[in-house]
Amino acid sequence: MSTTALTPALPDAAATDRWTDPAVHDEAPEQQPRTYMVRTLGCQMNVHDSEHMAGMLEEAGYTRASSADEAASSADVVVINTCAVRENAANKLYGNLGQLAGIKATRPGMQIAVGGCLAQKDRGDIVAKAPWVDVVFGTHNLDALPVLLERARHNEAAQVEIAESLQVFPSTLPTKRESVYAGWVSISVGCNNTCTFCIVPHLRGKERDRRPGEILAEVEALVAAGAIEVTLLGQNVNSYGVEFGDRGAFAKLLRACGRIEGLERVRFTSPHPAAFTDDVIAAMAETPNVMPQLHMPLQSGSDRILRAMRRSYRSEKFLGILDRVRAVMPEASITTDIIVGFPGETEEDFAETLRVVEASRFSSAFSFQYSPRPGTPAATMDGQLPKEVVQERFERLLALQERVGGEEAAKQVGRTLEVLVAEDSGRKGGERHRLSGRAEDNRLVHFALPQPDALARPGAYLADTDLTQAPASLDDPRLADVVPEGLPRPGDMVTVTVTRAAPHHLLADSPLTDGLPVRRTRSGDAWAAREKARLGGGEDEHSHGTSAAPSGPVSLGLPVLRR
Repeated sequence: MSTTALTPALPDAAATDRWTDPAVHDEAPEQQPRTYMVRTLGCQMNVHDSEHMAGMLEEAGYTRASSADEAASSADVVVINTCAVRENAANKLYGNLGQLAGIKATRPGMQIAVGGCLAQKDRGDIVAKAPWVDVVFGTHNLDALPVLLERARHNEAAQVEIAESLQVFPSTLPTKRESVYAGWVSISVGCNNTCTFCIVPHLRGKERDRRPGEILAEVEALVAAGAIEVTLLGQNVNSYGVEFGDRGAFAKLLRACGRIEGLERVRFTSPHPAAFTDDVIAAMAETPNVMPQLHMPLQSGSDRILRAMRRSYRSEKFLGILDRVRAVMPEASITTDIIVGFPGETEEDFAETLRVVEASRFSSAFSFQYSPRPGTPAATMDGQLPKEVVQERFERLLALQERVGGEEAAKQVGRTLEVLVAEDSGRKGGERHRLSGRAEDNRLVHFALPQPDALARPGAYLADTDLTQAPASLDDPRLADVVPEGLPRPGDMVTVTVTRAAPHHLLADSPLTDGLPVRRTRSGDAWAAREKARLGGGEDEHSHGTSAAPSGPVSLGLPVLRR
């Protein structure tokens, strides 16, 4: 099926009925709701797509499986949201499907659905290789998932539906947010670049930009629900606005986010170096809630390889951007993506990558060994390198980045940081319990909890409360109407001093005798309300819920394309 035009607004009533019409979900009222789980493979875009899948399933009457059932993959519906960027993506998918085949054989009525980029690419091949799969759907028709599941149950046959172009803008779909304190917000989908190694434009289509008013309305709704951090998502996030003729739209969007009351942290990923302009750097530096953090893919430090990749920048331009960012944000943490072993890469080319990595002083780098993706120009290029050559270079790059990352992290020792407390991120170091969170520059920080003698004093929290775990009962002091002083909750801010550093995290193990310096936030309140509701103790007033993103006025002029 195909669609020739796009309306980036709320879906029409007929489309909405696909997931809300009672006829689509016809179980008897006395039956227990069917449970679901979504397993995500891939990037941040996939994580956010999975939130939409969960939202649609909940709108259709499904309930999320318990943590124990998710761990055992024993939900009534298991959805796998796939990635196709690297060669091992298919191995991961079929490994998951092989595991699920045995489970499904013991669970009558269980369904398995496969969506995402690999589903878009392989289509009917998935059912041919794994005939126990019930539904296959693509990146352009996320909205079809609930109706395809019901159709597969009714027809007792696999349903494969892959749209060739976007059917409904994903951000207008119901969304079940994973976090109450931070949220993803898509500002565009698709990609207009033609990188020779990348299959994403083929699978997700040309770039389509959301209307600015819709984006800001979604951000405001997240903040109203308790979030204090948002991350703006796009395949090339800083090319936002090209579709409607405003190359300065992304910088304007950052500044507009800075005017949203209650929004404390704004991040974005991933920008393309070729489109990274000085107005964006100025907006980052001049907008207080835009964080001093930048993730910008390098891919290679060799200009010759960058040309072969069709990456429309060169190494000196990349380094120049970093210099200008650091000139106005000296403490900025910069991370990147790098591909090792691209076809034709010589030792001299690789040496250029090492040179640029050394000069860039990345906080961390996501490094990958090149893998050919069928359908991309690079897959048929001459000069495909032997595995052992790529592996040896990969290990040298990792060693260099470990050293550079460690040196950059060491500069943080002694600094005082405000850390946004995360949930489900606890660690134990010896006998000392730690919680985890993110600093403003997005570095991972593990911080110590107070010593046991502090826990026993009046006004402190209970010594037997395991803060590394979700509350087990309503008696958890984190859920009290008046939270004990110094008690950190997910979503709250704590002030810590860095005592040690490693390439991938910081440690704050200062002796604590009087509790943590905690700043209460609306996000901490939202987390507590959600946990109380989960434990049966009240209404979750702050839940991000499963509602579609609100539509808002157009402020930068994106035209509406009609069907």
